Amino acid sequence: MADPAMSVSPYWELTFDADGDVDQGERDRLLSEVRQRGVSDLIVFSHGWNSRRAGATRLYSRFFAPIPRLAPKARIGYVGVIWPSMEFPDQPIPHFPRSTVAATEPTASPALDADTRHALLDTFPGKAPVIDQIARMLDQQPPQDAELEEFGRLVRTLVDVVAPGPQALFGADTLAEGVPQCEPRMFAVGCTAEVCEQFAQALAHLAAPQSPGPVTEFALPNPWKGARELLRQAAYFAMKRRAGTVGERGLGPAIGRLAAVAPEVRVHLVGHSFGGRLVSFALRGLPEGVHSVKSVTLLQGAFSHYAFAARLPDDPRTGGVLQGQQNRVDGPLVCCYSHCDSALGTIYPLASRMADDDCSFAAVDIVRVLGDKWGAMGHDGVRAVPGTRSLSLAEALNSPLPASGCVNVDACAVVCHGEPPTGAHSDIVHPELARVVLAAGRIDRPAAATASPV
Repeated sequence: MADPAMSVSPYWELTFDADGDVDQGERDRLLSEVRQRGVSDLIVFSHGWNSRRAGATRLYSRFFAPIPRLAPKARIGYVGVIWPSMEFPDQPIPHFPRSTVAATEPTASPALDADTRHALLDTFPGKAPVIDQIARMLDQQPPQDAELEEFGRLVRTLVDVVAPGPQALFGADTLAEGVPQCEPRMFAVGCTAEVCEQFAQALAHLAAPQSPGPVTEFALPNPWKGARELLRQAAYFAMKRRAGTVGERGLGPAIGRLAAVAPEVRVHLVGHSFGGRLVSFALRGLPEGVHSVKSVTLLQGAFSHYAFAARLPDDPRTGGVLQGQQNRVDGPLVCCYSHCDSALGTIYPLASRMADDDCSFAAVDIVRVLGDKWGAMGHDGVRAVPGTRSLSLAEALNSPLPASGCVNVDACAVVCHGEPPTGAHSDIVHPELARVVLAAGRIDRPAAATASPV
């Protein structure tokens, strides 16, 4: 806990494995020390794509740093959740230095750098021969569609596309009459070439958006760039399921244990990207009668904007996988979103569309708004939940937030920096967002101030 690299104290970490099992020593230390340290409010933050403890801890330190100044009278404790996710090292994170390899190799190359290979080996243990063959194909880029189909077959072997038992629920976004959505069809046999072409077109559009007016020149992008994105989506699909597992089986029960030994401690959950999915699934894992979670703040949440809906607008038989779980929060569920997040604005809905429907997808649709049915809450907020309030960041910072229910906060005033293809997805280290967390939890309400200009 006395980590010199951490900006705040007291700070604890909770480490979970892929099955949601917690490091019992860390958990017991938190349970025994939280009351000794006189903590009244505990902020629990889950990272998204960071694959190493050091990267996650660095994120937590920077995000938490302004909080003691913003809430000087509060008795706050801090928890960093560590779970086995994966970062693609070639994608820069705003305000964080890039690795040496990522800084020297162009992101447009479909080949795998050494850091990415290592991350894949950590994410998919025992799959070294498959990963090596995938890397060779990305290096060689054979032109035949049959080779792309073989690439798709190799990618399918990395993940259990049809998960057994409750694992299907942990990876789902919606439930059709109580049954989780079916397997992602982007991994279906016979679809790989078309899927890779669609991803390649989307990436090309993000890298160089077309200006208004007639198109004077058109060239098909390299489908192997789309193949690399398909590999990324396979890793994300595995992490998506893992985030749900860790949240419901790991973090939720851990909060229940905390409530049993320190019922007076107010818990505030914060999650970035897939970490938003993790803390949301933790609500499903709370034991009955536990009301210690006083707020949830989602930062660029990488899951369906219909996740909390009882019914989807275009399908009354289908609801969100987390429908009604916002009612487990004894306070508001705040969703911070930004239209500058191109990872969630283009790639996420395209992948969701291909995961949940047939492979046919007109190229022109890539440059349209895909978000109505396939969007992520980190791009346009919680949808189809009656009573949801929508605020600008300035409004959220200058007036009390609603005491309950879902609240959308447009954070694009600060969440606006980042390079293609992810855009501002990881641009979350801002004191304004730390203030939203404090406001959501009613933690020593800070003085009103205006949001930083764009």
